[in-house]
Amino acid sequence: MAGGITIYHNPECGTSRTVLASIEAAGFQPEVVLYLEAGWTRDGLTRLLERALANPRDWLRVRNSPAEELGLTAPDTADEAIFEAMLVHPVLVDRPVVETPKGVKLCRPAETVLELL
Repeated sequence: MAGGITIYHNPECGTSRTVLASIEAAGFQPEVVLYLEAGWTRDGLTRLLERALANPRDWLRVRNSPAEELGLTAPDTADEAIFEAMLVHPVLVDRPVVETPKGVKLCRPAETVLELL
């Protein structure tokens, strides 16, 4: 984490841009990870989910993603299946995810990031 803050960012997303602007307005220079390009590693995504006390379903992006066509929205879909799909299709992870020394959160709504600064 550069400067202690990392944002897993999609510049096409208004919420993600708002969160990044809030971090910068607070005087931080975050490391910006363009996760749609970089993808996720098994260890990295596991660490983020664990630090956030979240499970893959908590972070599953359904809108504008292949979640439904992959069968990931069914209530009986196992977390491990969702997690494995996230590794193959980074767009399945909702955004933005922010990591600071205070924790990790999916920052939706954007104001959520203030708890981490």
